[in-house]
Amino acid sequence: MRPFVYQRAASLADAVEAGSQGAGRLPPTIAAAQYLAGGTTLLDLMKLDVMRPETVVDINGVDPVRRRIERRPDGLRLGAFATMAEAADHADVKRDYPVVAQALDLAASPQLRNMATLGGNVLQRTRCPYFRDQKYSACNKRDPGSGCAALEGVNRKHAVLGVSGSCIATYPGDFAQALVALDALVEIVGPDGGRVMPFEALHREPGETPHIETNLAPGEIIVGFVLPAAAWTRRSVYLKIRDRQSYEFALASAAVALDMADDVVNAARIGLGGVATRPWRAREAEAVLSGGKIDRAVAQRAAEAAFAGARTSGDNQYKRELGKRTLVRALLQAAELSV
Repeated sequence: MRPFVYQRAASLADAVEAGSQGAGRLPPTIAAAQYLAGGTTLLDLMKLDVMRPETVVDINGVDPVRRRIERRPDGLRLGAFATMAEAADHADVKRDYPVVAQALDLAASPQLRNMATLGGNVLQRTRCPYFRDQKYSACNKRDPGSGCAALEGVNRKHAVLGVSGSCIATYPGDFAQALVALDALVEIVGPDGGRVMPFEALHREPGETPHIETNLAPGEIIVGFVLPAAAWTRRSVYLKIRDRQSYEFALASAAVALDMADDVVNAARIGLGGVATRPWRAREAEAVLSGGKIDRAVAQRAAEAAFAGARTSGDNQYKRELGKRTLVRALLQAAELSV
């Protein structure tokens, strides 16, 4: 780990000011100042010499309000500084947004869930070994313009949706898929004040610039998430397929939320994980389901639509079929729920 300056922010304004120093137009992933909350991703990557911040700004003490989980007229607000464990165990989350509670429970070990914050969790970076290991020089996400070793390398766990010729690294999170499926909003504070955006717009596909992973501006901090009050939130499930039942990242996952009446789907919301370069909204699959009943044949048609644009590479060819089967199972489970 390289030397760095540690700075503990006394307020949110202090944190934004410290995090904006020397930022220029660099994307947040490679900015000189990095924010520290739970530290479960940042410190790991600093030890690997993948991230090399000059200043680490500790934001844990900036505002206890940002940890709150509170019911509001427009839904449920999750403070971004709340831990994964706090959110997963919250009564309102478990009752009204089970897909969120399930995704958080399956996302990490108990030790990590007690440390990692919700805001930091959605910004976690890929587990691609070519990104995390400095011995591999070709990684456009770590060193723009150097190439992508995964394209011709060991890529069994890599993405098949949203990929480009510059990067096929998979987004590793679980919580984000639930947020995408629920049409959540994300609250952001930065040098230019506060703003709110659809969570689905937070992450970017790699395209030609894999190192620009989100649409956050330099110095901005995620301070909260708003889960809408909607008809589909209670009939929701998160299904995660992985190599082992204990703590492991998804090979394929599906977050499904359904609004149903008399067995007919009024609206469907689907987020896919483990198979894409960012949290993935499967709108084509949603369109197949709208206005009809769900059985295995319909669920299969929806899954085919979801993966129609999949692009496989070498060892990850199985992911197209695994992703479809995962989505079919999740849809059938959600349709059978009693809510």
